[in-house]
Amino acid sequence: MLKNLVMYAVLAFIISSVGACMLLRWIPAPTSTFMLYRHYEDLMEGQGYISIDYRWVSGKKISPNASSAVIAAEDQQFFRHSGFDLPSIESSINVYLNGGRLRGASTISQQVAKNLFLTPSKSFIRKGLEVWFTLLIEWLWSKERILVMYLNIAEFGDHIFGIEAASQRHFGIPAKQLNKSQAALLAATLPNPVRFQAVHPSNYVLRRQRWILRQIHNMGYNMHSILK
Repeated sequence: MLKNLVMYAVLAFIISSVGACMLLRWIPAPTSTFMLYRHYEDLMEGQGYISIDYRWVSGKKISPNASSAVIAAEDQQFFRHSGFDLPSIESSINVYLNGGRLRGASTISQQVAKNLFLTPSKSFIRKGLEVWFTLLIEWLWSKERILVMYLNIAEFGDHIFGIEAASQRHFGIPAKQLNKSQAALLAATLPNPVRFQAVHPSNYVLRRQRWILRQIHNMGYNMHSILK
């Protein structure tokens, strides 16, 4: 009996997760698990309900500069890997085994899987689910769809989600009008968008912005032709 229940539960999870990914291949994400978790944190901290600024836009309404900036900052092998940057993972493990600090090696695909479907909690089960959802979106979505989803659900400030909300709040312009410097500044906050701010950037954020601009130049991607 228990074995059958477990089997049905696993089957239901597989069907529902595949179905959700299929739908999100075409429709805007109404929210994300990470946004919902922000509300949960607010309630647990006694802050009550705090609204989230989230404004979905299509790829046509996002500046190619924003796409280039997040790829340069977060995942320069984005168009070359199948969801996991194995050399970066291996390098991170080697550094850790040699006494260094364990560095994150999450790709944009992994971050979409994590932010869209999972909570920030850390466990082997959650990591396994991250792998599952990463494989799903890489299989069911195009790279362009993954990038558009990332730009729409990534956190760019305290309760600010998505490139459109960030552009409007920080610069008073739509995401379509972001120039390279503005896009790089937003991307520079991504390691910790609550701590690192685009409005009053610290020296670290400004240094990271300059590094991202150099990386954009070195990558040489023509995002105008990639994202349509």
